[in-house]
Amino acid sequence: MIDKIKDLPPSAGIYQYFNDKGQLLYIGKAKNLKNRVKSYWYFTPSLRPNPSLNPRIVKMLEETASINYIVVQNEHDALILENSLIKQLKPKYNILLRDDKTYPYIYIDYSKEYPRFEITRKIINAKDVKYFGPYSVGARDILDSVYELCMLVQKKGCLKGKKACLYYQIKKCLAPCEFDVKSERYRQETDKAVNYIENKKELIKKLQEKMSFYAEELRFEEASEIKNRIQNIQKSNIVSQIDLATNDNYDIFCISHKENRAIVVRIFMRNGKVVSSSHDFIYLNEGFDEDEIYYRAVMEYYGSEAPPIIAPVLVAHEFESKKLLQEYLSAVFNKKAQITNPKRGDKKRLTDLAMLNADELLNKTKNDTSYELALLVQELFKLQRTPLRIEVFDNSHMSGQATVGAMIVYESGIFDKKAYRTYHLDSKDEYSQMREMLTKRIESFEKNTPPDLWILDGGETLLKLAIDLLDSNGVFLDVIAVSKEKIDAKAHRAKGEAKDIIHTADTSFNLKPTDKRLQFVQRLRDEAHRSAVTFHKKTKLKLDQESKLLSLKGISEAKIKKLLSYFGTFEAIRAAGEDEIVSVLNEKDAKTIKLLYN
Repeated sequence: MIDKIKDLPPSAGIYQYFNDKGQLLYIGKAKNLKNRVKSYWYFTPSLRPNPSLNPRIVKMLEETASINYIVVQNEHDALILENSLIKQLKPKYNILLRDDKTYPYIYIDYSKEYPRFEITRKIINAKDVKYFGPYSVGARDILDSVYELCMLVQKKGCLKGKKACLYYQIKKCLAPCEFDVKSERYRQETDKAVNYIENKKELIKKLQEKMSFYAEELRFEEASEIKNRIQNIQKSNIVSQIDLATNDNYDIFCISHKENRAIVVRIFMRNGKVVSSSHDFIYLNEGFDEDEIYYRAVMEYYGSEAPPIIAPVLVAHEFESKKLLQEYLSAVFNKKAQITNPKRGDKKRLTDLAMLNADELLNKTKNDTSYELALLVQELFKLQRTPLRIEVFDNSHMSGQATVGAMIVYESGIFDKKAYRTYHLDSKDEYSQMREMLTKRIESFEKNTPPDLWILDGGETLLKLAIDLLDSNGVFLDVIAVSKEKIDAKAHRAKGEAKDIIHTADTSFNLKPTDKRLQFVQRLRDEAHRSAVTFHKKTKLKLDQESKLLSLKGISEAKIKKLLSYFGTFEAIRAAGEDEIVSVLNEKDAKTIKLLYN
């Protein structure tokens, strides 16, 4: 390895460290590969890690057995390639932030005669567009509230009609579709809506009045809906007395850390007021690198597209990659980006506010029982990462029909139901079905980053399958499988005596039914099973309805099976041409089927 390090080119690129098993440990970027990688090592009297480095980096270098590199045109490209590869491959020692989604904005296009408020995540190519946000949560609730409180055109298609509809009758619309509504009068309503969007306190006050009215009228369902809406609007709102008395916009990022966890807090200020905030916890398995978290937090938030509102970036600390990141954002924004670490004045008060909230959030989660349980699971199964985000897989079918798979997601104590996925599967046997499902998930790693742990409902064979698939794609990810105890070659599941076996790459565990680590894994497995069975039932019901429809038209069950065997799904049958159906059945049946679906 020493010769390879000395022979590295003085070019921009990314470097990769591997252990003696060929597992990827770390991906880094460099303006000069030769200088950057050499800085990690001392070469005399023998190759050894530079002891002045972060303990996390020293530990990584002690595990390193080989190094690879990729040369690119410039440091810019190295930054982008590094970010992409880390998301896909999840190296052991890289810090992975999950909150890389773009947040929505509310916008209004004033070039329209009767403009409406809509939600977007991208720049709208239209003149006279005004944006509000971004919103980490609550954008839809704010928009729904605005349409509840202001007499605006409620739906996109409303203006196409020539008659005033129900919205006019219940005083939610001025009905410009039928009446001659002056632009000045309509502007009063849009201005009122803008005021509610920009002043959450006033919006919440109005919603509370409405909630009280519904409660007094015993309309408890509607009152509950308003209550939920208020809570969502408040959720992303950091309480702040700071009002810059200007129209300045800022995106503020800060990092706080304590022991084995860190937090990234983002605050968005628009027109001198805080409009929303968000945060991410990062559990530091192998030390802490503030520089890496800062540049990844900023880079992943903006991605590769300019946001609708481009604001100067304020950070609470200086970090090494700030200049490079500034150049990257300048290219994305198509204008000079500003990243500053303010030392005094109003901007410093903003970063202090972010730090205050970060410290408070860290203290609130100090006694996190879900984290303690994750540590116990990690220790028992000898996992490389603390399993804070877990994906669990199961499949379901009935005699080979309606074959589906499900992936559920558990993160830091809760099931993340928005991240659940279901799959229609073509494979006939359980092994091939799991292969098909896991392959689909691996292919989506770039868009939806890998978790800390996979759990499979199955035995050692499926476990080996998953490990082989991950290894062949170069992904560093822990996997365990859980199978039912077998008595007389049959799976046993007596109530209260669920003696499931947990399999890891190295061994299998027969834990007591009362063991909370076993119960934790079982709980996740059971949720995946529930999700798969529920989706299977829905799919089977749909298939039965489609089959019944064809049967009513004289297509026999045997012919339906023949069609499904050839086309795979009813959607494919529906989309097929008459000639293609003739190749499976006969001309008369083909005409009947096409007539039914057309």
